[in-house]
Amino acid sequence: MSESEPKHRILLIITGGIAAYKCLELIRRARDRGIAVRCVMTKAAQQFVTPLSVGALTNDRVFTDLFDLNDEREIGHIRLSREAGLVVVAPASADFLAKMAGGHADDLASSVLLATDKPVLVAPAMNSRMWAHPATVRNVATLTEDGISFIGPGVGEMAESGEAGAGRMSEPHDILDAIQEMLEGPVQGPLQGLRFLITAGPTHEPIDPVRYIANRSSGQQGYAIATAAARLGADVTLVSGPTGLAAPDGVETIQVEAASDMLAAVEASLPADIAVFTAAVADWRVDGSAEQKIKKDRKGTPQLKLVENADILATVSQLPGAERPQLVIGFAAETEHVIKHATAKLARKSCDWIVANDVSPATGIMGGAHNEVHLIKDGGSVDDWPRMAKDEVADRLVREAGEYALAHRT
Repeated sequence: MSESEPKHRILLIITGGIAAYKCLELIRRARDRGIAVRCVMTKAAQQFVTPLSVGALTNDRVFTDLFDLNDEREIGHIRLSREAGLVVVAPASADFLAKMAGGHADDLASSVLLATDKPVLVAPAMNSRMWAHPATVRNVATLTEDGISFIGPGVGEMAESGEAGAGRMSEPHDILDAIQEMLEGPVQGPLQGLRFLITAGPTHEPIDPVRYIANRSSGQQGYAIATAAARLGADVTLVSGPTGLAAPDGVETIQVEAASDMLAAVEASLPADIAVFTAAVADWRVDGSAEQKIKKDRKGTPQLKLVENADILATVSQLPGAERPQLVIGFAAETEHVIKHATAKLARKSCDWIVANDVSPATGIMGGAHNEVHLIKDGGSVDDWPRMAKDEVADRLVREAGEYALAHRT
């Protein structure tokens, strides 16, 4: 398609934040899809990327100042707000979300949004604690009620060293998919027609009303897999233990506590084409948890009788015939002899693939934003993947699993 005949036009508002650099890729990818982009930048955004670089990619003027008289005579903020089919705010900082929710109009970006009669898509980006702050939660709820659409934020490492969590701006390809869907309607992904069932997070096995047994798990990898599968067009059910993570967009999310609850939810969610079990399910539970809080006294340490929980991965892997998902994938979090132990688990559980990783403390994988995995398949093949962000691991695994399922459908 020629530059003079774009399929769509969007107005991109770039606010301050380190994620502003991703907008350069977003602009380039949008133009590759025949979407013309015009940009408004806040003063804070210009501390991270320059109007010159943005303008070079849009092949258009970049607008920055509400009180530039030449701009007001030639185009004006009213025209800016209405000439595009969609207004996109990416990244949207916590401060700018607050301005939007309050209806402020003290700069060009906020004035454009207050004057627009077009749909608005927002891609937040901020520190995870800022995203979880009650003020931000309140502002997002207000904007949602006002009809504003959101994509993300994703889960991963923050700009601040050593911090991770929800708050990363969604990747440009995800934002662009959301843009295209808002402009053209639902976009059929390559995994359309496939049903994924995914487990994530830990389980909590009660000792008494205030204490429990659990495994360490942030749930980030499972949530990333659910997000990737939904983005690629699959029908996704996520059964999650306690994580504190926001439910992924477009995913049916079922929250559970104990392993017995997770198994019941998994069985109720079948049938599925592909089942991916990332959850760190507690192996044992207390036989008869106390109805009241156990008190410390001089009688000594309470004796807890443990019994083994049902094995969810093995239970689903060993289902008969058509009741069994076409592809069952387990996860093996190991601290030593990773390939050896994971291969043994693959045979013991009767699953088709197993994703193995080293979660010893030195790796920083447990609870971190990156993963380094080995994909082991029934038959003994081992594919060693490089260290990647968990969302990249998720995308690669989902694509490979989807291609397998589609190729082996009967």
